[in-house]
Amino acid sequence: MGVLPSQTIARMLQDGSIHVSDPIVDGQIQPASLDLRLGNTAHRIRASFLCGNDKSVSDRLLDFGMHEIDLTNGAVLEKGCVYLVPLKEGLRLPKDVQAVANAKSSTGRLDLLTRVITDQGTEFDRVPAGYDGPLYAEICPRSFSVLVEPNLRLNQIRFRKGQSILSDAELAELHKSTPLVSTTPVIENGLGFSVDLDGSQNDLVGYRAKPHTGVIDLTKLNHYDPRDFWEEVRTSNGKIILDPGAFYILVSREAVTIPPEYAAEMAPFLAMVGEFRVHYAGFFDPGFGHASAGGAGSRGVLEVRCHESPFVLEHGQVVGRLVYERMEETPDQLYGAGISSNYQGQGLKLSKHFKSAPSD
Repeated sequence: MGVLPSQTIARMLQDGSIHVSDPIVDGQIQPASLDLRLGNTAHRIRASFLCGNDKSVSDRLLDFGMHEIDLTNGAVLEKGCVYLVPLKEGLRLPKDVQAVANAKSSTGRLDLLTRVITDQGTEFDRVPAGYDGPLYAEICPRSFSVLVEPNLRLNQIRFRKGQSILSDAELAELHKSTPLVSTTPVIENGLGFSVDLDGSQNDLVGYRAKPHTGVIDLTKLNHYDPRDFWEEVRTSNGKIILDPGAFYILVSREAVTIPPEYAAEMAPFLAMVGEFRVHYAGFFDPGFGHASAGGAGSRGVLEVRCHESPFVLEHGQVVGRLVYERMEETPDQLYGAGISSNYQGQGLKLSKHFKSAPSD
């Protein structure tokens, strides 16, 4: 029982539990997940949808599709519009294996809302055990229009057998043997994490997306000047006020560690915490921040969008929680250990498409 590791994912590709329209590429299999690739076409749709128990995505496209876009030579997905893209991966899951999808870290840091849907699906990003069918990515750029092409990897999928979530008591014991955070742990329905707004050493605590910018080509890495797309967020008093509708990149106060035998996921947003959403990308792979994978604790980047009313965030305020799960077995590769992971040992950091932020 547990989250399936990279070597099991490789076997699933061989036995057809995961089937692909093009051969898998290097780096697509991650320690505890598989990156999903965009296909050759996108459908502009009138609204986001779920299929429901008796409908396929093809059926729904007849109701909500507007026009088809060829991605072969690249195409712009415009801010505020909704698109559906068939993925190059499909599933024929065993009866005891379910799956959960999420946006990749770089996708979330661009405020690019993207979710996986399935035929007969009743939830976003959830694939029931035994599912046999295609996968689709729903994409809605929120802050920036983006240029995409086939094979870009915006989503990732994780597979699991049975119930593998650690109880609070088990999580506390794990922290005793392998410290999971650099501060005193807050353990309640998972491991709590808080926001870093200290600002005493360097008053730069985050970034806010500018409202009117150019297009971001998602194939270009370390390319864009952050100043063209982001405003710096600074504070000297340990607090900021979030503006409704604005998107922020902040960072956790805690340095987080994921031991090799475990994976973690950010828990769903809870309205009781405040009127904002604190994450888009939620997978933490085995080895993230762990010494065996070249880490010494890595802070979590927070992708924050405020909702209806202005909201005050203060330094050290708990804004979310990590749910730890057991791996079925230790992966044959770890996050950061020789697989060119982009965010091992990170602090406050924009997506990989931007050059290093200018110094103060």
